[in-house]
Amino acid sequence: MEPRTCYHDAHLTLDFERKSATLDLQPLPLTRKEYDLLALLVSYAGMIIPRSEVLMRVWGYGAGIRTRTLDVHIRHLRKKLGVYAGVYIETVFGVGHRFQPYGSAMRLQPPVPMERPALAAMSA
Repeated sequence: MEPRTCYHDAHLTLDFERKSATLDLQPLPLTRKEYDLLALLVSYAGMIIPRSEVLMRVWGYGAGIRTRTLDVHIRHLRKKLGVYAGVYIETVFGVGHRFQPYGSAMRLQPPVPMERPALAAMSA
């Protein structure tokens, strides 16, 4: 399966090649880490990504590292996503985070396994 180069829905667009994002056709000003975090979540839309996996993939932090970095970046992303924050980013307390595409019927349902490489097997 060929990797996607773009994600697009009614409000949000991510260009994975250019590492850029727009929200309602306006540039979404993201730091590099905010973009990396959002791109990771979008790449696994509908699937819960464990907190430890996000920390490893975005920041390179190994198991056992205790930090609030992820929480701070999620908060910044939600602020920048504005009224759509609650639609796009779901926190599954004690587990991790999940990106829900706009208008997704999957909201609050278990993720459907998709044919993608295992998170742990992919390099950062």
